[in-house]
Formats: sequence, C-alpha cells, structure tokens
Amino acid sequence: MDHHLGDTAPVGRARASRDALFCFRKLRKLRRMSHAAETRAETRAETRKIVVHQAGGYDRLSLETVPVPVPGPGQVRIDVRAIGINFADTTVRMGLYASAKEYVGWPITPGFEVAGAIGAVGPGASELAVGDEVFAVTRFGGYSSHVVVDRAHVFRKPAQLTMEQAAALPAVYMTAWFALFELAHPRPGAIALVHSAAGGVGGALVQMLKIAGATVVGVVGSSHKVATVKASGADHVIDKSSGELWREAKRLAPEGYDLILDANGVSTVGDSYRHLRRAGKLVVYGFHSMLPKTGGKPNWPRLALDYIRTPRLNLLDMVNDSRSVLAFNLSYLFDRVELLREAIDQIVGWLAAGKLTPPTVTTYPLADVARAHADIESGKTVGKLVLVP
Repeated sequence: MDHHLGDTAPVGRARASRDALFCFRKLRKLRRMSHAAETRAETRAETRKIVVHQAGGYDRLSLETVPVPVPGPGQVRIDVRAIGINFADTTVRMGLYASAKEYVGWPITPGFEVAGAIGAVGPGASELAVGDEVFAVTRFGGYSSHVVVDRAHVFRKPAQLTMEQAAALPAVYMTAWFALFELAHPRPGAIALVHSAAGGVGGALVQMLKIAGATVVGVVGSSHKVATVKASGADHVIDKSSGELWREAKRLAPEGYDLILDANGVSTVGDSYRHLRRAGKLVVYGFHSMLPKTGGKPNWPRLALDYIRTPRLNLLDMVNDSRSVLAFNLSYLFDRVELLREAIDQIVGWLAAGKLTPPTVTTYPLADVARAHADIESGKTVGKLVLVP
C-alpha cells in the first residue's frame, strides 16, 4: 500500500498544480473581462452637470451631459449623490463672484461641496478605495453627477450622516469654524451677535459659539425662523420683522458686543461696527443685502449705490475705537490644506460627540436648480438646500 501511494502522489500533485494554474488563469481572464466591461460601461455613461455659459438669471443654468471625468495623479472621482447649495453659487451665476472669474471664467459649473462614493482612484491618491463614502470641497464644479477632486479635499463621510447632510456640511461649517477659531477666538462669556442666524452658516455659528462658551444673540428676518435659531442654542433671538433690530440689540448688550458676525453687507455692517464694545471684533464674510431677493438678476443702479454706501473705515479711527474688522472668502483658501483638515477633523469630532448637529436640509432634483437658486435668494429658507443628481 505504501509503495502504491508513493507511485501516484507525484501524479496527483502535478494534476492539482495544473488545475490550480488553470483556475488562476481563468480568474485573471474573468477579472480582465470584468474590468473591460466596467470600462466600457463607464465610457458609455454620461455626467449630468449644470453649466453657466454667461452671467445672468435662472435661464443661464443649463443642464448638460458630458463624458464621465477621469481622475489624474493625486485625484479621485466621486460619483455624486448630493450637492450643497450656497448663496455664493447665485453670485457665481450672476457673474459677480471674483474668485470664479479668477480661477475658471466662462463657462462655469457652480458648486463648492458634494457627497457620494468613490468611483475611481487616480495614481498616488492613497487611503481611499472605490465604494468608499466621502464628502468633499470643490473650488467650483460641484453641480455635477461626477466630480474629480484632489485627494486632499476629500474626507470620509461620518456614518451618522446621510449623504444630503454630508453635502450640506463643509462650506457652511468650515466658514463658521474659520470665522470663530482662526480669526475671532471668542472667549468664554463673550457676547456675540449673529446676523442671518437661521441660515446654514448662521446656524453653525450659533452652535460653535455655544461650544466656545459665548452668550449668543441670533438675528432673523421673519418670525417662522425664530424656533430654528432657538433650537440651535441661541440665548436670545431678535426678529427684525416684528421689532427694531438695533434698539433690541442694545437692550441685550448695553456695553456693546464682543463679536458680531455679518454677511449682510451694506444694510447692517456700519451699525454692526458701531455696536461693538472696546476690543470687539466684526467678522464680515458676505454682502447678501446688495443682491436681489427676486428675479435672479442684479439691479445695477442699486448695486452701484450700495457699493458707494458701503462704509470705508479709517484705520486711525479704528485704533482709537479699539475695534477690529476681520474678513475672508474660503474660496481663496483651498491651498491651505492644513487648515481645511484641522477644521473638518474638529467639526466631525464635535458631531460625533453630539456637540454639533447637522443642518436642516431641503432637497431639490438637479434639474430644479433654478427653483433652488430662487428659493435661497428669497431669504425665506432655513438651514441648507441640497441638489440630488
């Protein structure tokens, strides 16, 4: 018996080796066929995106199809499931957004933030694989069913967030974080006033100010927004539609405010500065009140008048007043990767700890982008608006 086994064992091992080699070759062939099929399917697939060919109203928002983009070195392609809308996107459409002209020009696809799944990984883009759920910041180009983004601008989606919540997160929460923790540095016990407190940035500012230990006064333009701001944690809410803003603001802080955050521009920025206390800080991050609430196109005579009316502060007076003005635009800071990463890490940590809540989200199909723009321009919305491709 032992002699018989010794004769046949090499034959069995050879047959097993041939079978293993056959299976390996078959598997490799199947993988090549699968990859080829995926490549052909991707080639046939199209990207749907919003393109603005020249400045104007809602009719300039054109839904177009183009080939699916391919990531280059250090990039990934995101198959987009949700797209955040920001007020700045409407300014891009109107041709009034300076960085859009500087970095892109015409035609342009608006959009600063997306969420979705990794669809392809370019050479050198580490730590992400096809299928990973992520969110990302984009310097324009976000209104698209597929986007190619530098790996440094892509972040893993927290499991507790929906795709819509994740897409609504980066622009507004990073704006709030930068205003407070990179520029203003509010101290515990500081008294802060937040204009437009029911919006995406406003809601994030209220929550982060409470994390910092501040007393927060939120300002809204209509009564239906009051409950939203209180739910965000504001200690007081001023409704401009039912009372005089600055009389009530002075009543709540007779000595003035340590910090005021203003994206309105000409309609409030002068009074915001005047209502700072000594050593107070005014952070300016927008000029919304210069733009129309209806119609979708700039009123050029009014825009020119508002430009003339915008306060020009004298540095000598500011020194004597002991008040500071700080300003920024995040679209110019994409090269500051370390700041973006620090902001997102802290924001995600606060979300995980329950110290922050994601914004309230209203969704629109990508094809309804004109309606979404009209809604955000109206000033009547609460939280964040999100497109679903």
